[in-house]
Amino acid sequence: MENTRIRAADADRERVATAVQIAGSEGRLTLEEVEERLGRVYAARFTDELGALTADLPRPAPPSSGFPLTRAALRRHPALRVHLAVVVAIAVVATVRWVALGAGFFWPVFPVFWLAVSLLVHARVRSARERPRTAVPY
Repeated sequence: MENTRIRAADADRERVATAVQIAGSEGRLTLEEVEERLGRVYAARFTDELGALTADLPRPAPPSSGFPLTRAALRRHPALRVHLAVVVAIAVVATVRWVALGAGFFWPVFPVFWLAVSLLVHARVRSARERPRTAVPY
């Protein structure tokens, strides 16, 4: 039978050592456990040995997404493009009506604000549905 174990690189060891140090700084491991695991990390020759050293530690949370309303999101979701078009059309109509009536107070700010909020919520929901669901153990 062929040996299928993969040798660990220095970068692999450093990545695991960082995870062990972070777990120690968070109080998940005692100082003795950190020292013992770090010794085993730097002595490890194969990647499966490294995986065993962090198997009981929680995985880092996935990075949060940035601003949800991007050009890429608009390209991927036609419903967002329609929603944006409706928001812009209503904002333009409300502003034109405000100008035509000569009202002193700029009242269109209220409906435009809530329309923009609804668009951002729509974009956030769409981006949340795209992200893979991963459980973060604690």
